[in-house]
Amino acid sequence: MWFVVIVFTLPLLLVMVNRWRLDIAGLFLIVVLGLAQFLGLDLLSDSRSPSAPLIAISGFSQPVVITLIGLFILTQTLIHNGVVLWIGKRLSLVGKNSVVRLVFLFTLTSALLSLFMNNVMVGALLLPSAMHVVRQSKIRASKLLIPVAFGTALGGMATYFTTANIVVSNLLTAAEPAQAPLDLLSFALTGGLIALLGIAYMMLFGTRLLPVREPGPEQSIARRASAELEDLYAVGERLWEARLEPDSALVGQSIQRCGIGEKYGIVIAAIRHGRNAFFVPFLSEILQPDDILLVVGREERVMTLNQMGFRLKPENHSLTTFGLTLIETILAPHSLYVGKTLKDLNFHGRYGFLAIALLRGQRSHRTDVASQALEAGDSLLMVGPQSRIRDLRSNPNLVIFEADPASRPIPRFRAFVSILLFFSAILLALLGLPIYLAVMAAALMTVLLGYLPLQDVYRSIEWQIIFSIAGMYAASLAMVHTGLADLIGRNVLEAIGVQGPLGLSASAFLLSAALTQVMGSQAAVFVVGPIAISAAIHLHTNPQAIAVATAIGCSASFLTPIAHPINLLIMGPGNYRSSDFFRIGFGLLVVVLLGLYAGMILFWNL
Repeated sequence: MWFVVIVFTLPLLLVMVNRWRLDIAGLFLIVVLGLAQFLGLDLLSDSRSPSAPLIAISGFSQPVVITLIGLFILTQTLIHNGVVLWIGKRLSLVGKNSVVRLVFLFTLTSALLSLFMNNVMVGALLLPSAMHVVRQSKIRASKLLIPVAFGTALGGMATYFTTANIVVSNLLTAAEPAQAPLDLLSFALTGGLIALLGIAYMMLFGTRLLPVREPGPEQSIARRASAELEDLYAVGERLWEARLEPDSALVGQSIQRCGIGEKYGIVIAAIRHGRNAFFVPFLSEILQPDDILLVVGREERVMTLNQMGFRLKPENHSLTTFGLTLIETILAPHSLYVGKTLKDLNFHGRYGFLAIALLRGQRSHRTDVASQALEAGDSLLMVGPQSRIRDLRSNPNLVIFEADPASRPIPRFRAFVSILLFFSAILLALLGLPIYLAVMAAALMTVLLGYLPLQDVYRSIEWQIIFSIAGMYAASLAMVHTGLADLIGRNVLEAIGVQGPLGLSASAFLLSAALTQVMGSQAAVFVVGPIAISAAIHLHTNPQAIAVATAIGCSASFLTPIAHPINLLIMGPGNYRSSDFFRIGFGLLVVVLLGLYAGMILFWNL
């Protein structure tokens, strides 16, 4: 038991002082516990067979991991097909200049989205919408961003699809003796009641307690819409649609071998195969019959494509109409790119973005862009995948200006089907299909239908969460198998438990909430979960109810900026101070505790 305590505590302390990331701590636990089992310490199993150390990596095969992978894919599908963007636009129209109305709308919307999506993604997606409202009104960002963060936490308490909630359900099955897991609706009534009370608190008291902070200069700068950028660079004057005839000699050849860009200086901004979405191709992309290419270049050069088997016509729509992401970049001071060409830098191959126009002084260059030596002061209009913008931001040679996301067009049919696929997974789970199978089946359909590019599927998965959960699961198995969880549950929580099941649920909630403020929910649930469940079993209290109370505490990330990544995400744009979270969050924590008491009495009969 002491060995497990040391092995479990050491990496968590390093995480708390920001020396290790949580996924590194998870891998450390897997390796150390696996080696200990191999050397005969019997931490994970009494078996001495060669296969016993495999238990250390069994976390990767747990339903929680499969469910989360499917959720990441489904969430990215909703993002990719404009569902969240549409919601943001509606919020901008409905909220207008009323602080109370906007606080209510952003808290409610973030809570609703968190019922089905990863909380961090919800915060990252609603942040641009909130900033768009801020720029168009006299309302400060500090009035809207904490409601987004706290709304995602409240919504996470009412759904099975929150990471801590899925994990605690898995911990029930790993207990001694094994308990029935939670189902899709286990959090709905108690968490739903808490969410409603929390939203009411934010409306009645949050609007008064939220600070009024002056925005920094960087938050005051309005971003141009994508259509404005295309007009600024005069792209529309030289944008053409080129359809490849089935009998063309270029069918079956790669773009690089065709030499369209090399010979004529024409930029292939996007390509579409059949009915799939337009995307920015790499040079290795193979041309297929009836492919549609969006090309940028001088008319006399573009017309040469007629002789190569293309049917041409001017394109009157902007590139953003086709769902493409545009960004503007300028060379940073002392950039190493000065004097070099994009072709020399293999820029498209490294970053996935393609330059379609170069603005030098007052003149826009839209032909031979990749072959021109760059000069100080040059700005470039680029097109590429949204998922690769993060890579560009880390490039010290460029300054990136993203287009206003509210200007992107929304593919309504694809958005509708994406929503349908998501809710089909929920329906299948309610009808009895295991949740991990229902979610993965819906995720597979999004890929087969082409609603999410395969490269975005892998980028959408938060591997840090997956590795940390797998490692923490191995540690929880060691706590249960060695009797450590039961010992702590009996000797530490028994004194509180004699006050009754409600006292135990409140204690589990407060302990997990306290740890969440300093180590985050993913670590807190693995510390408190096994102990609270063991205490419930020992005291003959409903372990599922105590598991729900524990998980809800892990979502109560209200008091510190480090309690949740969303809190850190909004610190800069809102110009918040650390004390702002405690000032608003303490009252909300009390409301959540009272709601938990009511839920335990009304819905769990404690």
